Amino acid sequence: MRDKTKANSAVAETGPGDGLVKAGGIVFIVGAIATLVTMAPLFLGTDPFPTISYAVCMLMGVGFVIAAAGVLRGVAAQRRQARSAT
Repeated sequence: MRDKTKANSAVAETGPGDGLVKAGGIVFIVGAIATLVTMAPLFLGTDPFPTISYAVCMLMGVGFVIAAAGVLRGVAAQRRQARSAT
């Protein structure tokens, strides 16, 4: 039975699109933090940040699109694998 199990089952295999999902998550988190920092002066009554800081907030949407592309890439790979198995 040992010869049929993986040597290191704790390490998950990465599939196509997993890297995009991780990168998209990181970009999304950076954008979310930038959004919180950019909105803080509105609640604190201080001077607003420059316009470039609002552009950094757009990373939330970019991260979401990157992660969605990774999910779709993984789905497409699984569909190809399922079609080739039948």
